Amino acid sequence: MKISEPPNRQNRTFGPVSDLERHLPQDWWRELFNEVYLKTDGDVVENDLNTTREVDLLLESTGLKPGDRILDLCCGQGRHCLELYRRGYHQVVGLDRSRYLIRLARKRAKVLKSDVRFREGDARKFTLSKEEFDCVLLMGNSFGYFDQEVEDLSVLNAVKRTLRSRGQVAIDLTDGDWMKLHFEPRSWEWIDGNQFVCRERSLSADNDRLISREVVVHAEKGVMADQFYAERLYSKERITRLLEQAGFDDIKFHTDIQATSTRGDDLGMMAQRNFLTARAPKRELPAGRAKVPVQNITVLLGDPRLPDSVKKNGVFNAEDFDTIDRLKQALETLPGYHFNYFDDHGKIAAELRDSGADFVLNLCDEGLRNEALLELHVPALLEMLDIPYSGAGPSALGLCYNKTLVRAIAASCDVTVPLESYFGVDDQSATIPSIFPALIKPNTGDSSIGITQQSLVRNPTEAIAYMDHLRQILPDRAVLVQEFLSGAEYSVGLVGNPGIDLVALPVLEVDYSNLDPALPKILGYESKWLPESAYWTNIEYREASIDEETRRNLIHWSTVLFERLGCRDYARFDFRANAHGQIKLLEANPNPGWCWDGKFNLMASFEDRSYPDILRMIIEAAQRRIRQDQRTQPAVKATGGKTRATVAGLAVAGAIPV
Repeated sequence: MKISEPPNRQNRTFGPVSDLERHLPQDWWRELFNEVYLKTDGDVVENDLNTTREVDLLLESTGLKPGDRILDLCCGQGRHCLELYRRGYHQVVGLDRSRYLIRLARKRAKVLKSDVRFREGDARKFTLSKEEFDCVLLMGNSFGYFDQEVEDLSVLNAVKRTLRSRGQVAIDLTDGDWMKLHFEPRSWEWIDGNQFVCRERSLSADNDRLISREVVVHAEKGVMADQFYAERLYSKERITRLLEQAGFDDIKFHTDIQATSTRGDDLGMMAQRNFLTARAPKRELPAGRAKVPVQNITVLLGDPRLPDSVKKNGVFNAEDFDTIDRLKQALETLPGYHFNYFDDHGKIAAELRDSGADFVLNLCDEGLRNEALLELHVPALLEMLDIPYSGAGPSALGLCYNKTLVRAIAASCDVTVPLESYFGVDDQSATIPSIFPALIKPNTGDSSIGITQQSLVRNPTEAIAYMDHLRQILPDRAVLVQEFLSGAEYSVGLVGNPGIDLVALPVLEVDYSNLDPALPKILGYESKWLPESAYWTNIEYREASIDEETRRNLIHWSTVLFERLGCRDYARFDFRANAHGQIKLLEANPNPGWCWDGKFNLMASFEDRSYPDILRMIIEAAQRRIRQDQRTQPAVKATGGKTRATVAGLAVAGAIPV
């Protein structure tokens, strides 16, 4: 049997295209703003003269003072933030959707020894304090990217929320009327000594947006990128109407902006821009600031009264109770919270229904009644009760439980995956890998169930024997036969949510150097559940020593999968290299282990975060997401009483334990 391999995905071009709009990705802005962008548009956006002139105009038009608080929205690589800092404006925050540009901005701020804060976030739903800023900037033609105008309106509403009473917004954007008449349908230019870019442009079918295509070609390596992007063309009248719709007034248009290019060639959308300012509505000042009440949080855990087939001897052990005690000690150090702990799954529906819980920290990764296959039932129950909670929802947990589905989604996202074949429950013939060594493991499962040192097979005899073993202990599970990745093994931890506050922890690397060379180098069941095992005692973890490109790729792949798989608040992604150094995805872990000695806490410790710190980050990320959802996606729900009554009915019917 031949193990299937996904097609090799390399940079490719679409060739001649008759309709640019048909090839435009709806969310093109998610991936475009990277190192290629800085090369193709570097003559404009990396131009100190342009930055100086734009900041001169900004200060002249707004009258900002050095003590004012400024948000540079869609800040890119931070050129306006850092120029403002040089001029004495030290209360500046930059926010952008591009992880690459934010990381570059942070590096430049470090060189400047500035304390400018840079954050990742979506301009439509970023979560900064209400009424925090005196001025919000949208510079560098960073408005009008989204597919629908209503999303541009969402940006302005988000800006309004974060401005103080009568605060200002300053925007520079393409002069839409001018651009419709003067855009260049085709152009090309050298962007450095080895690369050139060919551009095509056309108006959208509704005459509303300018669609652009860039093909970047390296003289020796060939096509490096073939990318499409678009921008809505706002006239002065149209942007005025949109600002007024969002509640802004005192709208003023100032001197037009004309960019300077060091290459002297195609300026594209930066050629002719309008610069305007507007003021947010006046707000009534609150009579007084009320005390912030202590938050009551219910922590949901596995049930130590019930059997647990995953754990050693099928029960909670001393190590498990110690882990729970350490969790409680860490949580109790967090100020502003009061924690209640619930672990009796025999009464879970009734207790939660009657508890009046406002928020649940869902750490029940054992699953309902300690059955791993029922892990998704816990958040499903919380949703039926209309109780907000931390971590992944039912759909993400169900999806990520199936390794084949995760692999297929990863491959579609251009994340490299292992060679693999699927052996169904009803398949009666033996599955013999075409290459050895191979790793044999259950397709569905958690906590390394079914993955032991015998999972690594080196010949057909071992393969057949372990397949028979899995059939006996897990008769209802499909099996994967996978190439064994023998190289370096990494984990990436993400905390937060896309477009709000998603951050990556330092990358972790597994250290197998102290393991007996005769033992397979894998993180199997023994390494997680058997303290007497050599795997438990001899495997160590350290911060990965990797080059910047590898680190960037690992985080990028993880972020893409976080979004595509529907993860929330925190997740972990494991990767491993093959014998040739090519890194491939091992698995995705929504709601990964939260214990004090787990990978997630170890990754946090690499940047001097304590165990309470990482727990607090998860709680705050979940609550920011919930607040954002309540603001931007109001939904008509049944009342809590009706919802909880419905659950009570299910409980009486025997569907849910009470």
